[in-house]
Amino acid sequence: MSELRTRPVRPAALSDDAALGELDRATWSTLHSVQPRPHPPYEPFFSDRSRPEHLLVAEAEDPAGDMRIAGYIRVVAPTSLACHTHVRQIQGLAVADWARGSGVARGLLRAALALARNEGANRMTLRVLGHNAPARALYASEGFVVEGVLPGEFFLGGRYVDDVMMGRSLAL
Repeated sequence: MSELRTRPVRPAALSDDAALGELDRATWSTLHSVQPRPHPPYEPFFSDRSRPEHLLVAEAEDPAGDMRIAGYIRVVAPTSLACHTHVRQIQGLAVADWARGSGVARGLLRAALALARNEGANRMTLRVLGHNAPARALYASEGFVVEGVLPGEFFLGGRYVDDVMMGRSLAL
């Protein structure tokens, strides 16, 4: 694992829109996305569904020596039901190619868990594609367990792919 000069994980800001959109497009892959590949003209990254307050970002020094966004994690309440307010759900995690293997994803994940705890949540869930072994290994190493599998739920890249539900308690 290589070391990057980083800043503390922080909440996203509206001014991050262009950089997050660029990162999202650069990291798009059927390894983790069920959406079609984005094509110009590109929509803004932020929308009613994905607002700055839903995201945490990690900044790091890129190979050229510039400090820029290296990754993001999107954490939301999975529903608006009052009986579901104790749960947060990860609905997106991306890390720039140049920052992979340096702990950025783990740092984002840990910051998201801490934020959810601070908001009073006691459970975190997520969905991950079955063939995304690196993401599944990261989540498992941080205490997530498989709680369900929808076999062959998606048809991506010419094959059927499982949708894996994972979750964990936020109790310390």
